[in-house]
Amino acid sequence: MPKMKTNRAAAKRFRRTKSGGFKRAQSHLNHILTKKTTKRKRHLRAQIMVDGADRKAAARLLPYS
Repeated sequence: MPKMKTNRAAAKRFRRTKSGGFKRAQSHLNHILTKKTTKRKRHLRAQIMVDGADRKAAARLLPYS
């Protein structure tokens, strides 16, 4: 049976954690930044976990991570 392919788009967006979850960057930090407060932009820099409902889909996209 051939090797499974990693979805490269997902590989650039998600990282697996030691406990088996996935962490990801938050959205809304790419453009139209002048109207957003400094506090809001600072908090958006933090990584967050992929939701539990989406964890199975992320694991299927990243079989070797």
